[in-house]
Amino acid sequence: MRSFERRVRLVLLATVRSLRGHDLALTGAGLTFYAGIAIVPSLLFGTWTARLVLGRDRVLRLADSVGAALPDSLGAPSTAHQLVVAGAGLGGLGALVALFPASVYGEGLRRAFLALERDTERMAGWRGRLRVLPVLALTPILVPAVLLVSPWLAQLFDTGRAGPTALGVFVALVVDWLVLALPLTWTYRVVGPSLGSWAAAAWAGFTAASFVSGFLQGFVLFLALPIDLAAPFGGLPVVGAVVALGLWLWVLHLVVLVGYAIALEVDALLRAELHVAPAPQD
Repeated sequence: MRSFERRVRLVLLATVRSLRGHDLALTGAGLTFYAGIAIVPSLLFGTWTARLVLGRDRVLRLADSVGAALPDSLGAPSTAHQLVVAGAGLGGLGALVALFPASVYGEGLRRAFLALERDTERMAGWRGRLRVLPVLALTPILVPAVLLVSPWLAQLFDTGRAGPTALGVFVALVVDWLVLALPLTWTYRVVGPSLGSWAAAAWAGFTAASFVSGFLQGFVLFLALPIDLAAPFGGLPVVGAVVALGLWLWVLHLVVLVGYAIALEVDALLRAELHVAPAPQD
């Protein structure tokens, strides 16, 4: 146990040192820009694949549950419902077209990881785009998992009682954690340019996914607070909603980037213990 604690301490200290001199906030903002382009097409494609697994009628019924599980602030229920309905109504060509902007997220991830390593490469954008496609291929498994649990969550939240609500938050936290852990592990190992160990990617992926899941639940709680987000923007609710979403996406991406920095340090520690040379960059 002491050996494990010592390794964790060494990794955390090394991560802090490696991030010194980086403008992590600016790198996270750049990645958030890419995410802003990719998030809606990715969700549309994921819902389309869920329709292939569950059937269109069932996905449309689950769309109501998704909306009911969210707070009323900023029109979140209607927006989520419309997104699921639009994704379920896509044809094959529409889903294929959505893949192009969705893959932009892979480019942003690759460039952000290179920035953390103070490195550059040719064709970084296309490498990131191509390597993120297998993550999108996982959506027939990941999106149905979220959709299928939404009716139960809606029932728990509708009770208005502390116990069922707390249980609903816990279930949502665990489901989001498990759904995010596998894509993050793949992202760190394959989309990242230098990581050579699946073990390091898994450690960092599952750890970062737990924090991202927690922040997602925090965003849902934030939506439930009686805050007028349009007040600083002349009473324009759309502007307030976009800024709030962008702010939370930025925070989530800071966690993702710190997770990659941790993965690099875990990889270095494992290689030092095994006396293995670093993997060549591609």
